[in-house]
Amino acid sequence: MNILLVGSGGREHALAWRLKQSRQLSKLWVAGGNSGTAQLAANLTINPEDTAAVATAAQSSSVDLAVIGPEQPLAAGIVDLLDALGIPAFGPTKAAAQLEVSKSFARKVMQAAAVPGPQFHTFTDPQSALDFLSRHRQPVVVKADGLAAGKGVTLCPDPATAAAAVRACMDDRIFGPAGDTVVLEELLQGPEVSVFAFCDGENLSQLVAACDYKAVDDGDQGPNTGGMGCFTPPPFWTAELAAAIRDTIMQPVITELAQRGAPYRGILYAGLMITAAGPQVLEFNCRFGDPEAQVILPLLETDPITAMSACLDGTLNQTPVHWGQQSYVAVAMVSGGYPGNYATGFPITGLTDPDSDTDTDTAADPDTLVFHAGAQLADQPDGRQTVVTAGGRVLTVVGRGDSLPRARANAYRRVSTIHFANAHYRRDIADLTASRWEII
Repeated sequence: MNILLVGSGGREHALAWRLKQSRQLSKLWVAGGNSGTAQLAANLTINPEDTAAVATAAQSSSVDLAVIGPEQPLAAGIVDLLDALGIPAFGPTKAAAQLEVSKSFARKVMQAAAVPGPQFHTFTDPQSALDFLSRHRQPVVVKADGLAAGKGVTLCPDPATAAAAVRACMDDRIFGPAGDTVVLEELLQGPEVSVFAFCDGENLSQLVAACDYKAVDDGDQGPNTGGMGCFTPPPFWTAELAAAIRDTIMQPVITELAQRGAPYRGILYAGLMITAAGPQVLEFNCRFGDPEAQVILPLLETDPITAMSACLDGTLNQTPVHWGQQSYVAVAMVSGGYPGNYATGFPITGLTDPDSDTDTDTAADPDTLVFHAGAQLADQPDGRQTVVTAGGRVLTVVGRGDSLPRARANAYRRVSTIHFANAHYRRDIADLTASRWEII
């Protein structure tokens, strides 16, 4: 099959790496891409959010399947556009992607499906939200309703912090139109987990789970980011918990969307908190997470094209999806200053030469993988190309092992060999001594 992968981040490098292993793959293009995908596929100089350009490229390349990585093209209706052109696309339609695009829509779907979640209130003007906070003295979570690249959530232990977060969203518009509406939610207690399943509109695959870190600094300090690292499996993950999440959360939401005329096909990603009362939904996303994809995709034992095709054909109940049992730990290496202002263009050393084997090839180091995100190839005066920093999250370094401690040690060993100016990374990824992993 000829496949067009859409996106430019670490998730897309991981997808390209996994797709490249399929015997069904003939040709792989990446709309956008980075220095990592350039080692595996033909990068196209297309903005992944330019749906018209993506559709034109898919047509001109006789693409058999488009795989949509990030949320923005899904929100813009890229799947609907490609479908109208007769090009199968792995990902939800614009209507189904509302599950991530609008947190208030997602809460309404969950209410209708009797899915457990925190109490919430939705506001479209700041004064109403502030009036509510003046009467409500309990800790809350302030969420920009729309897409904010994973940064639109503020945990607020007191009304003053919550009021400041509301003003930042709605008055200062730090998240742009995503903050036109805010959702105020009850602040739950317990460990967080990201749960993923392939979906064909009616059926779900076996679930797989990972835990991520959003704050930029150790100890969950500093502002939220798109993700500073993650690991799998969670220490509390059991077959019984997976079954409960499937039966009380994932399946009811899929059924409700189908009843609304928006069948969900693609990857469903539930962000959950495991409370003393059981799992509750914090949010839904409509694609593989980033950096979760970088630890989940290495676990995927089923051919990815087979799994994706089953989602589009409605045959997932006849196509078992198998996940491996190894442990994986991912550490994001980011530009200093991220998620605020940062400089780019710094050479990255410690990577495999881009003209030889890729740094995701495990031949040299079977216990690590390096996925590129905000990194690109730059021409040098001597004619060579060098990998340089080109974004906030630059690399995701992944360690594997037969236990989380071993996978963690391998990840940080590999991190220690990679260098670029102003590099920053957390040093506590997969440190399970932290109290955050206890179910209260």
